[in-house]
Amino acid sequence: MNNNYITVGALTRYIKYKLDNDANLQEVYLKGEISNFKHHTRGHFYFTIKDEESRINAIMFASNTKNINFEPVDGMKVLVKGRISVFESSGNYQIYVTDMMEDGVGNLYALYEELKKKLSSEGLFDESHKKQIPKIPSKIGVVTAPTGAAIKDIISTINRRYPLCEVILFPSLVQGKQASEDIVKNIKLADTYNLDTLIVGRGGGSIEDLWAFNEEIVARAIYECNTPVISAVGHEIDFTIADFVADKRAATPTGAAEISVPSKEDLKKLIIQYKIRLNKNINDKIDNNRIYLNKILDSYILKSPMSIYEVKEEKLSNLIERAKNIVSSHLSYNKVKLETITNSYVFTNPNRIFENKNNIYNNLINKLELLNPLNTLKRGYAITKKGNKVVTSIKNIKKNDNIDITLQDGIINANVINIKEC
Repeated sequence: MNNNYITVGALTRYIKYKLDNDANLQEVYLKGEISNFKHHTRGHFYFTIKDEESRINAIMFASNTKNINFEPVDGMKVLVKGRISVFESSGNYQIYVTDMMEDGVGNLYALYEELKKKLSSEGLFDESHKKQIPKIPSKIGVVTAPTGAAIKDIISTINRRYPLCEVILFPSLVQGKQASEDIVKNIKLADTYNLDTLIVGRGGGSIEDLWAFNEEIVARAIYECNTPVISAVGHEIDFTIADFVADKRAATPTGAAEISVPSKEDLKKLIIQYKIRLNKNINDKIDNNRIYLNKILDSYILKSPMSIYEVKEEKLSNLIERAKNIVSSHLSYNKVKLETITNSYVFTNPNRIFENKNNIYNNLINKLELLNPLNTLKRGYAITKKGNKVVTSIKNIKKNDNIDITLQDGIINANVINIKEC
C-alpha cells in the first residue's frame, strides 16, 4: 500500500499553513461590490466581495464591525483590508476583513433605488391600489421555477394547510437575462385562468440572482394584473421592486403559501364555533317561542273566548245607543228651528213687509226730488258758472268776465258789464 496518501483535513491544514505564512496574504487590500450580506445576531458580518471577473467570501468579526460607521448592504461598493486564510471545515479560502469603507454604491443598487423612486412617484406602491387576498380560495396560481425549493415549499404548505385548493404552476425562468420577460408572459397568462390568488416569486439569492424581480416590466405586469398578487422573492431580509408593487408581500415562498390559504385546523375550529353559536341561537329561539306560546295559551282570551264577544257586544250596544241619542237630538233641534222659522213675522205677514219696504222707498225718492237741482231751475232759479266753477258770490267775478248762466231749458253766455252788491 502506498503510504503517500493523506487525508483531506491534512491537505487543508497544509494549504492553510501556507497561506497563513505568506507575507503577501497577511495584509490584502481589495475593492469590490458586496453581495449576500448577512448581519449575524452576534455582530459578525458575512458577505461576498465580487467584481466582473470573480468573487471571494468574506467575514468581519464583531470586534472589527463596531469600528465602522455605516451599515453594509448588497450592491454597495467597498474598500476592505484583511488577511487571506482557509476555513478548514469547508476548505474554502476567504478574506478575514479588519477594516472596511464605502467606495460608492454599486450599479445594480443604484438602478434599484432609481426605479423604486420612479414607480413610487407614479403611485404603483400606493395602498389604495392593493387588492384583498381571498380568505378561502379555490384556485391559486404560482409563477416560479418548476424545480427547486420554492415550488415544493409552496405546494406542500398549501396541501398541508388547505388541500381543497387547486394549485396551478406557471413554470418560468427566475434568473438570467430572459427571466423578466418570461415572468411577465406567465403573469399575463395566469391572469386569464380566473384564479383567486397568484403567487410570484423564487427562493433566496444575491441581488444579481433576484434582479429579474427588480425589472420595471415585471413591476408593471404585477400592477396591471387583475388577480390579487402575493410577492414571495428570496428570504425575509430580501426586498425587491416586486414586493412593493404586489398586493401582499411574503417574506418567503412558504410564507406566501401560508398567507394565500387558511389552515384546515383553524377552519375546523371556526366551524365548531359556528356550530356552537348556531345551536345556541336555535335553542334560544325555541325557548323564546316556547315562552311566548305558553304565554298565549295561558292568556285570558283563550281561556274565556266568549269574553271577547261580550266586550264587543257591549261596545256595539253603547255605540248604537249613542247614535240614537245623537240622531234624536238633531231631529229635536231642527224641529224647533223649523217651528221658529214658520212662526216668524216674515212668514205670517209677508204683505206688510212689502208695504213697509215700499213706503221707505217712496220716502227716499221724495228726498231725492227735493235735492234735485233741476227742480230748482223749474221754479225760476239759475246756475251761474265761470269756467267750470259755480259762481256763488259777486266776489268770484269781475267786470268783463265771461260767464255761463244755466236755466231750465238752456244756457246763456254773457259778459259782465256791471256788478252791484245787494
